[in-house]
Amino acid sequence: MKKLLFQFDTDTHPSAFDTVVAYDGGADHVIGHGGLTPENVGALVEGCIFTRAPKDKKNTAIFVGGSNMEAGQMLLAAVQKHFFPGFQVSVMLDSNGSNTTAAAAVARIAQSTALAGKKAVVLAGTGPVGQRAAAMMALEGAEVCITSRHIFNAEKACFAMKERFNVDITPIQADDFDARAAAIQDAHIVFATGAAGVELLKPEHWQNNPNLEVLADANATPPVGIGGTEVMDKGKDRHGKIIWGAIGFGALKLALHRACIAKLFEDNKQVLDAEVIFKLAKDMA
Repeated sequence: MKKLLFQFDTDTHPSAFDTVVAYDGGADHVIGHGGLTPENVGALVEGCIFTRAPKDKKNTAIFVGGSNMEAGQMLLAAVQKHFFPGFQVSVMLDSNGSNTTAAAAVARIAQSTALAGKKAVVLAGTGPVGQRAAAMMALEGAEVCITSRHIFNAEKACFAMKERFNVDITPIQADDFDARAAAIQDAHIVFATGAAGVELLKPEHWQNNPNLEVLADANATPPVGIGGTEVMDKGKDRHGKIIWGAIGFGALKLALHRACIAKLFEDNKQVLDAEVIFKLAKDMA
């Protein structure tokens, strides 16, 4: 029986990246639907859960994606509301690659240094990857801060992660190089999650900082987010700090994404969100 993955995307056009990884993860067919909302997803969910016998439902799964994490969370909740005993399929949330990217990066950071009791700063952390990474590190016992150019955005992100994961994260306004350098002065860990091609730190802002142990950067587009590092850095020692570039931890991200797709087809009761995906990332790191 064919393994069918229904790609439910909150954007107008389903992500081509997610489609490719879905096939690489073992799906036989990927059926994409864009522009989905909690209001219009019901008939599609019913089509997924009613068409196959109980023993065969594991061969149907749903992937929730799109660029907006908040919209993805709402869509995931709406999908699950249509499930009832005996009529459900496995489902995964990875809006904007946030869960898999954040999980891979934090797993590599945790591989490089203990997180418990450490101070971690997520630069430009108000996007989906930054928020999820901050929450994952906080769940591991780190003291986490999120920076943003606007304090309102940082506060909103921290509130969202408190509401979702029950973790306390500190918002910091840091709208220029000097402010970001000050934000990481006492940090042990820095994870840059800014927009593609935007440099957040100059080399001089971190190279001589005696407190820093690990730096990671999710930006693969030149210039990188942390000046003086490279996208291919894979646990490389630079100036006494361990560096993970976007491609350096990206191999784990792709392997993790593929493994999650494969896991969806193990049975029909999987719900792969941040916690489960992060656990799998730690096992794979």
